Amino acid sequence: MAGHSHWANIAHKKSAIDAKRGKLWSKLSKAIIVAAKHGGGDPETNLKLRYAINDAKAVSMPKDNIERAIKKGTGELDGGNLESVLYEGHGPSGVAVMCEILTDNRNRTAPEVRKIFELNGGKLGATGCAAWMFDRKGIVRIDDDKTNEESLLELGMEAGADDVRHEGSQFEMITSTEAFNDVCDAVEASGLEIESREIAWVPKDSVELGGDDARKVLKMMEALDDHDDVQSVAANFEIPDEVLAEIE
Repeated sequence: MAGHSHWANIAHKKSAIDAKRGKLWSKLSKAIIVAAKHGGGDPETNLKLRYAINDAKAVSMPKDNIERAIKKGTGELDGGNLESVLYEGHGPSGVAVMCEILTDNRNRTAPEVRKIFELNGGKLGATGCAAWMFDRKGIVRIDDDKTNEESLLELGMEAGADDVRHEGSQFEMITSTEAFNDVCDAVEASGLEIESREIAWVPKDSVELGGDDARKVLKMMEALDDHDDVQSVAANFEIPDEVLAEIE
């Protein structure tokens, strides 16, 4: 799981910059639209929408933006015609990459994403070419100054989490997709604040990268993450801390 964690930690730092320029708001708006489209506009009865709204509020998205996204999802406003697509491919050094897309025009998005892969020494592949190297998992993150690992592990196990680990300045609770909502609810009920939560593609094994290979892969990951239609991107790489520090 280290590959996911390394990119997730980098992306978390990057999200502060994205939020300032509105890019993160755009992606979170799409998540709200899709959640409302499939489960209705009431966050009390639509857990996916409730979590999407919480994530939007966490980065100070204005209330009007949130309400507008909900109305697009329920059909009260135009702009809710989004399609979910999963793209798979390989980057430099054979790194496997998964891109979750929300788009209103697949014919526009596909060639744009393919070009990002190609410009960075990678290749967009066929369905199934990379997914077999990943598991679908829930990840709930809590800042490590809010609790301790022992208490969180006890809380997580009771709620159905698979594991708790310490990554950087956060604890990550790893869950099955089926237990994800129960774990999120248990954490919130305990009074702890969730820093972020997601259903993610977590690699079963990872490829260790160094030097130029690490730089090339990170450049591709950042380019994919910057695309407006890419909601999330995951890859099976691991970069040693000393190499990552040198790059940063």
